[in-house]
Amino acid sequence: MILFRRSLTSAFVLCLLLLLALPTSVWARKSHTNKTWKFSTTATTVLRGRASWYGREFQGRRTTSGERFNRFQFTCAHRTLPFGTRLRVTNPTNGKSVVVRVSDRGPYRHQRILDLAEAAARPLDIVRLGAATVVAEVVNDETPLGPTDAPENIEVLQAADPQPAAAFATYTVPTEQAAALTDSLAAAAATPIAPIVIGTLVKPATISYIVQAGTFANLLNAQAMLAKIESLDENLDVNLSEETIDARIMNRVLIGQFGTRAEAEAVRRRLMVWGIGGLVREIASL
Repeated sequence: MILFRRSLTSAFVLCLLLLLALPTSVWARKSHTNKTWKFSTTATTVLRGRASWYGREFQGRRTTSGERFNRFQFTCAHRTLPFGTRLRVTNPTNGKSVVVRVSDRGPYRHQRILDLAEAAARPLDIVRLGAATVVAEVVNDETPLGPTDAPENIEVLQAADPQPAAAFATYTVPTEQAAALTDSLAAAAATPIAPIVIGTLVKPATISYIVQAGTFANLLNAQAMLAKIESLDENLDVNLSEETIDARIMNRVLIGQFGTRAEAEAVRRRLMVWGIGGLVREIASL
């Protein structure tokens, strides 16, 4: 009997050693998706679409990552981003931003891209609204969670959207492209006022204002944005303007001419409610 027990013990130890020697990949947990995410410091990964929220009814429940849901923490659910990924989420309508950490999977309905924990949704006014269009960018893992300043280049991130008419989009903005778009948008917004000189008299130009709702290298994308704005408000005067910037043809979506900056600003704010970024430009005419 003793010899038999010793044999069983030896066999058990041998099996344990063999299991420990197996490759670690055997023990690795399978991913929810076959998609591989690679983040680079030379580009910004951007997500644009509707975000909703969840709170009290899920308090304490186990999330897909294994941790317990806490509505007072700055977390969110996304369908495929790796757990632990940090996002700076901005509501362009009110200019508020918050940094959150991916800890759960979802949402799976209504073409939404994020479900925010209650604490993260409140600064963006999503708890009151139920859902809102947001722009989210992947940030460093060391970025502090919670409310933060909105990105200074939010209009650049929106202008780089390759599918502005789609319900949602995920895309990358290379650093060089972001810098070029920033320069072009700044140059467009700073259009000089050109006076008319007649002999020794100087006649000031007439000033009016337009809303620039997007700048696109791809004409089809510009046309899609124009069609989207017209479908939202058929009374808006929307046009396309072709300009050459740094030897590249860019297509601008322009709205109006307005007699005052306040009128143009009101239209720009309406566009933001629809999730469309824009800027007011001052133009001079004879």
